[in-house]
Amino acid sequence: MVGPFGPEESPSPQATPEREWAHKRLERKRKLRADFVAYVVINTFLIVVWALTGAGYFWPGWVLGGWGVFLLLDAWQAYFRRPITEEDIDRELRNMR
Repeated sequence: MVGPFGPEESPSPQATPEREWAHKRLERKRKLRADFVAYVVINTFLIVVWALTGAGYFWPGWVLGGWGVFLLLDAWQAYFRRPITEEDIDRELRNMR
């Protein structure tokens, strides 16, 4: 049977482990961008509040630092973590012996 996508073709490609990994990675990157925007907006607001209330001890630094660490961990997860391959599993099995 011939459909709009050619003979016996479906509109979505088969789900392979590589495609699933790529999809998860794209979701992480999208979430990271949204989290970064929230980080900038909220921390800018906190710095403005700090400045308008006397600009004494820089208490927004605690929020900036703590949240920043978690943002860096998310960035590592989104951009630098690689999938586990069959070679990795084989290497781990060899090391267990």
